[in-house]
Amino acid sequence: MIRLAVRVPAAHAEEVLAALLEMAPSGVEQVDGEGWVEYAVYGGPGELPTLPEGDAEVGGTTVSVRGDEVPDDWEERWKRFHTAVLVGGRLYVRPPWEQAAVRPGVEEIVVDPGQAFGTGAHPTTRLCLELMLELEPKGSFADLGCGSGVLAVAAARLGFAPVAALDCDRGAVEATEETARRNGVSLDRLERFDLRTEASPAADAVVANLMRPLLLRVAALIEHRPRALILSGLLDHEADEAAAAFAPLRERERRSEAGWTAVMLAA
Repeated sequence: MIRLAVRVPAAHAEEVLAALLEMAPSGVEQVDGEGWVEYAVYGGPGELPTLPEGDAEVGGTTVSVRGDEVPDDWEERWKRFHTAVLVGGRLYVRPPWEQAAVRPGVEEIVVDPGQAFGTGAHPTTRLCLELMLELEPKGSFADLGCGSGVLAVAAARLGFAPVAALDCDRGAVEATEETARRNGVSLDRLERFDLRTEASPAADAVVANLMRPLLLRVAALIEHRPRALILSGLLDHEADEAAAAFAPLRERERRSEAGWTAVMLAA
């Protein structure tokens, strides 16, 4: 097993990630550092994207590429990398191997990070969950770019209904279906959906944890602006542009962590 790591300046992380996902559509591991982001793909010889060691160009950006053989105990190391997170004192998101932490008033969500696109531990997802807790949990909900399904399942657990979860990636839809099953949640709509070509469905509350270009495309196509809209997947310097694209919705709250920003908009 080889870990192919691509390290990129944080300012160009978005473009590089988009290019990498074309080469590795099942998803990449992400590690954030001071001024840089590292994306990693795991696989055997011949299964990984063809990139030269050292400096290379990906997505029009010069990156640093390194391939390392993964130690025999990589599965245990990988598990230690994915830990449980308590969000707002009300949502406890954990991988299956972490011990349950049942406590009054806390909803537990179990997500297998091996399915697709991680858990609630990454800042982009955690910030979405924090802002979701600020909303009154009633009415319909749509999760645009559902990934592993943690946001859609959290919405259902909090009391939103009906809940829709959409993603263009078949693996993400399958992962969300498994996350819902594992947590005893029934999602009202779960399907592959191309946000680049179709207007997002109407809902009272919408969370879009996407990258800047796709968020701007969603804004261009949207027909029914929701009561509340949470945007995430944004680098700090991208938040103003993305928020403005959804006018006349106005910014109500903004949260940032480790170079990432999420914004809540409302009518």
